[in-house]
Amino acid sequence: MEIRRAIDLGENIREKISELFVDAYGKDLQFFSKDKNRLIRAFAHMFVTEYFYMAIIDNEAAGMTVCIDQEHFCIKHSGKILVKHLGIIKGLAAHVLFKHYFNRYPKYPMELDERTASVEFVATRTEYRKRGVASTIIKHLLTLPEYKNYVLEVADTNAGAFKLYQKLGFRETCRKELKFGKKYAGINAFVYMEYAKE
Repeated sequence: MEIRRAIDLGENIREKISELFVDAYGKDLQFFSKDKNRLIRAFAHMFVTEYFYMAIIDNEAAGMTVCIDQEHFCIKHSGKILVKHLGIIKGLAAHVLFKHYFNRYPKYPMELDERTASVEFVATRTEYRKRGVASTIIKHLLTLPEYKNYVLEVADTNAGAFKLYQKLGFRETCRKELKFGKKYAGINAFVYMEYAKE
C-alpha cells in the first residue's frame, strides 16, 4: 500500500475521489439520486486535490483522507454543476447542504492554532475494507512535520470509526448534539476528537 497526495496523481483523480465519496457515503446521498454514476459525475468537480491523501493498492484508489488547516476548505462546489447533474431542486439542495456542512467556519467548537490539522473524509472503498487502509493513511498524516495536533469529527453512531480513532491515539474532547435533522441524519451528536504529538 502506498500513500500519495491526490494532487500528484493527475487530473482524473477527482473522478476516483468522487467514486470513493459515493461508495463510502452513498447511503447518505440517496436523497439526491439512487444512480451512483450520476452522483459521481455531479460531485467529481468539487474536490480540492491539494488536501486529499490517497491509499493506492495495485494501482487502484483504495481509500482517502483529507488533511487540512483551518484556513482552507477541501470542497469547492459549483451550484450550476450540481443542478446540471441532479436537477434544479436536488441540485440546489445539495448546494445549500454542502455550503452549510463543508464550507462552514469555524469548523470545530474548540479553538485551533495554525499547527493543528483537521482530518476529514476518511473513506475506504468497499472491497478494500478491513485491510488497514484508513489506519495506514491516518498514521501517515500523523507524521507530517508541519502539524503538531490533529482534530476530527465523527458521528456518535459510527462506532467502528470511533474505535479506530481511539486506537490511533485520538481522545474525545467534546460532543455537539445535533439540533435538527436527527431522524434524517441517523445520528444524535458529533463527537470531536484530538491527537497531540508528543
